[in-house]
Amino acid sequence: MMTIFRMIGRGIRDAFKSVFRNFSLSLASISCITITLVIVAISIIASFNVENFAKKIESDLTIVVFMENNADEKEVDNAKKEIERMDNIDSYKFESKNRVKDEMSKQSDVFDAVMKEWDDESNPLRDTFQIKVKDVEKIKTTAKQLKKMDKVAVVRYGEGMVDKLINTFSSVEKVAYGVVIALVIVTIFLIINTIKLTIFSRKREISIMRLVGASNFSIKTPFIIEGMVLGLIGSIIPVILTTFGYLTFYKHFDGYLFTQIIELIKPEPFIYYASGLVVIIGILVGMIGSAGAVRKYLKV
Repeated sequence: MMTIFRMIGRGIRDAFKSVFRNFSLSLASISCITITLVIVAISIIASFNVENFAKKIESDLTIVVFMENNADEKEVDNAKKEIERMDNIDSYKFESKNRVKDEMSKQSDVFDAVMKEWDDESNPLRDTFQIKVKDVEKIKTTAKQLKKMDKVAVVRYGEGMVDKLINTFSSVEKVAYGVVIALVIVTIFLIINTIKLTIFSRKREISIMRLVGASNFSIKTPFIIEGMVLGLIGSIIPVILTTFGYLTFYKHFDGYLFTQIIELIKPEPFIYYASGLVVIIGILVGMIGSAGAVRKYLKV
């Protein structure tokens, strides 16, 4: 165990030496990682905010069920029980037609003058259910189930607009995640090629290590750690831009983008999570790129 720790410690030392010894190649790798991670950071911030906005919109989506005007109390109770048995129902709020009448009467003297003449029989308003669903992607199916209930007159949830909204958010999220994945893959290949050049410039050193009986692990470890170090250094600028850039952006727009409907994620603790994710991606990209170069080029 102590031998392994010594080899890892030596690998870390050699990795840092190599970064400075091959400064021009290391700078190229770091620059490549930095540029990529800046774009990745922007994509992460955008995708998380889109997802947050989508969830807020989805949580506000409501199915409104209007009962037939002649539905009696027993039939309304039956409707409540049927709604409660449905799988995709998260919560519901019931408003009787008399309550709706009272609420509307308070809003205007004109409404009050007209509606005070209505009794239970002449009240043209309808009992309504305002329903929240668990999964908005199944909202259309749920609305159809509600429509089939006895004494239901109309079901509304903003049909066409809601469907388009859900599809749009889903597409934007997929594009954002796709961009992040594509950038990471491109960076890995660039790191592989850069590390290959570093390895080529150290062929003599590697040959000597093999001649003296160095194990594959001891040869590969410095290169893999070197890739991790390059990834860590390359993530410094993106982390600074992510932290201070998002704080400035959030304050400039007062937490909203163009309209108060589009609310941005609060900076804390979001910027710490985003920065941590950028650092992890940078380290993994450098490590995977180095490991790939070692495996393909050294054949050890």
